[in-house]
Amino acid sequence: MNRAATRPQPALPAVAIVTTDEQVGPEASQYLGNDYQLQLLQTWEELLAALQQQPLDAILLDLDTLGDNSDVGVAGLRELRNLHPDLVLVAMTRSNSRNLRWKAMEATADEYFVAPIEFHEVQIILARALEKRMAEIEYRSRKDKEVPQSSFCGLIGLSESMQRVYDAIRRVAGSTSSVLIRGESGTGKELVARAIVAMSPRADKSFISLNCAALPDNLIEAELFGHEKGAFTDARNSRAGHIEMADGGTLFLDEIATLGLPLQSKLLRVLEDRAVQRIGGKSPKKIDFRLITATNEELEEMVQAGRFREDLYYRIHVVPIVLPALRERQGDIPLLVDHFLRRYCAANGVEPKRVEPDVMAILEEDSWPGNVRELENLVQRLVLMVDGPVIKVNHLPQRILYNSTASQESLLIPEGGVKFDEEIARIEVAYLTAALRRCSGSKIAAARLLQIDKQKMHYLCRKYRIARD
Repeated sequence: MNRAATRPQPALPAVAIVTTDEQVGPEASQYLGNDYQLQLLQTWEELLAALQQQPLDAILLDLDTLGDNSDVGVAGLRELRNLHPDLVLVAMTRSNSRNLRWKAMEATADEYFVAPIEFHEVQIILARALEKRMAEIEYRSRKDKEVPQSSFCGLIGLSESMQRVYDAIRRVAGSTSSVLIRGESGTGKELVARAIVAMSPRADKSFISLNCAALPDNLIEAELFGHEKGAFTDARNSRAGHIEMADGGTLFLDEIATLGLPLQSKLLRVLEDRAVQRIGGKSPKKIDFRLITATNEELEEMVQAGRFREDLYYRIHVVPIVLPALRERQGDIPLLVDHFLRRYCAANGVEPKRVEPDVMAILEEDSWPGNVRELENLVQRLVLMVDGPVIKVNHLPQRILYNSTASQESLLIPEGGVKFDEEIARIEVAYLTAALRRCSGSKIAAARLLQIDKQKMHYLCRKYRIARD
């Protein structure tokens, strides 16, 4: 028996066309009937019934069919996208309105056609759109499988630089050595500290964290060392400090470079004696804790400048772990974006969202001065502020768009296209008007400002009917 002959053929993509235009059916069947499971429908109710019977891959929706005006059709597009995010949606209309085109694209239509429709062109564009959507679905599925492999004790990333961090965490986790985590602000230094603890014998013991930059020295001293009742004006009760609370576990001091020299001396004494004495206390108490510190400062320069004790530096700098900036983590941004989208969509009860490929290209190109924290904050904001399931280029903040070369194409040419001559004319009028205004209406002075000769200046003013002088 020939097994190849009995192998089941893949099912054709299911496509529905919703229109009351009787001329559409024959031509659509001619060009699309052989490549798709084609359904010709006339009403919204018929479309909903078809969606219940079988999943559709694409819908061609006549915006003039659903109601008294095309806005009803646009609302239908938006509802379809919310209900079925992976559908390829094609809008059709007899209107030449640019505003309608913009509304349809805002409702996340993948393609847009104005009658009379050439279905041999639809055949080509629909095939491309379906191929692109299938690639996106496969990519998402592959990423879903990669999620467990791309996470490590709460850290997300598959880049080579992050793999080195993971390896360092594994190596130091089982020891009692002091660890100094170095990296720019927002890179996730506390996450690394928690990962070390999670893999260590002290995983089930206390993890005490203190940001040394968050409080002035006099308050940090009480937070670190604790105090006895009556040690100072507000000390109404005795209180253990963070070092004492970390007994048996781990103490994490973030931004350690901000500690003043007197506090550095006291911390050094604790590390040497492994004992802590509360403010106002009479005797030290033996403490067993592991110290993990973090900084975004150049401690070596601070030591040379006399702003950080050299002996303390060597005490905390036993095992350094350098956390890379986000711009140095090749390929990790899509993983992080996907992770944050999932987290904040679920946390806010929002339907799952996705970003367009152009958006991802822009995000991967950015320098991210605020690192992972900045990216996380951006995704959280987009989840809350963007209507619909698709995050587009125009949803990104101006800082990112301004710094991105990848965004220029999308900004110059929106999805609906432009009328080139009209755009150029608009730009020329804007420059001419601005130059004349600055030069108090003098065409000769404006020509010098625009670096064109006066004959061309007069010609352009006549062309656009701009009368000054």
